[in-house]
Amino acid sequence: MADVNIISPKFAENVQKAANGFLPSGDDGSIDAFLASWNNFKSLLNKSVTAGSVFSNPIVSTYSLVYTVAAATGFIGGVMSQNGDIYSLPNSGKVGQRISSSGVVSTFSLIYTATSNSYAGGVLAPNGDIHFAPQLAAVGQKINSSGVVSTYSLVYTAAVQSLFYGGILAPNGDIHFIPGQSPVGQKINSSGVVSTYSLITSGGYNGGVLAPNGDIHFVPSTAAVGQKINISGVVSTYSLIYTATGVAYRGGVLSSNGDIHFVPSQAPVGQKISISGAVSTYSLVYTGINLYHGGVLAPNGDIHFVPRAAAVGQKISISGVVSTYSLIYTNTVQSHNGGVLTPNGDIIFINAAATVGQKISTTAILPFDIGTCCSSFLNKF
Repeated sequence: MADVNIISPKFAENVQKAANGFLPSGDDGSIDAFLASWNNFKSLLNKSVTAGSVFSNPIVSTYSLVYTVAAATGFIGGVMSQNGDIYSLPNSGKVGQRISSSGVVSTFSLIYTATSNSYAGGVLAPNGDIHFAPQLAAVGQKINSSGVVSTYSLVYTAAVQSLFYGGILAPNGDIHFIPGQSPVGQKINSSGVVSTYSLITSGGYNGGVLAPNGDIHFVPSTAAVGQKINISGVVSTYSLIYTATGVAYRGGVLSSNGDIHFVPSQAPVGQKISISGAVSTYSLVYTGINLYHGGVLAPNGDIHFVPRAAAVGQKISISGVVSTYSLIYTNTVQSHNGGVLTPNGDIIFINAAATVGQKISTTAILPFDIGTCCSSFLNKF
């Protein structure tokens, strides 16, 4: 166990401010109730964006990890628990890894692991459980708020590399796993019942984003169309401007103005969906193959793309300006997969094949509390 000082003293104060925060309760799945929660959440975002950051550019640093898988994907995605701990979700890793709210890095035992590609990301449930999204796993796995790991049966499994990839908490408390190569959707309701539902386009997505109106957007990787499921469970598709036969985008981020940005993996352009549903593209500064994997919204409104094989960091400001910045650690194969925002404005990158942890500090003038960071608008992959 290693004590790595990655959380500021401000964190202790924020711990006292939040329990469930703005997580959907599952008690009211109506669109009016959900839009009210978005408006409350957006007001917090706006205050933080207006306050800004001490630094105009992020400060990059590294820290020691307890467990690494240098030749494979150790973890994909991370989720913040309601006590402020950050859980890295196991892919090829044989143990779980977490960073406590006081900055201590430690590992914990798993019940189920696969040779590789067990789980890809996950999501925080309203009761505090963190569910791992099954990629190649034959069973579901979760860790509760007390740190107890357990497994449960799934309805649909298959021996494909990216069956489901990431998860999103719906306004009614259901957890949706995002279809990677799955021909059906799979979800867990607030009572723990697992079920499947029909898709219009079978698979081809990588991660998802919860929109202000309660729609869950699947992020297109190889899919030729966008796909989403609304607050009532109706699945629909929409046209995209840019698509690719390879992995175009990996994961997405909800901006403070309600736009959903897809994170470019090998796409030569950025792509986003406005709050009104309009799809548009924009120019990037740095492009290539398998560059970024997931993204994180910083308190000042910048969206940071998490570097996978990228040699530099890349971000887009709230005004739409794209820029790059230097990293300390990079890997030409895959260094990090996804990231998590902490209340003090730090963005923790989740280690894939990276042998050290890496984070960027924005030093927010008006930090978020844990409840805000745990919101399903932000805390997902």
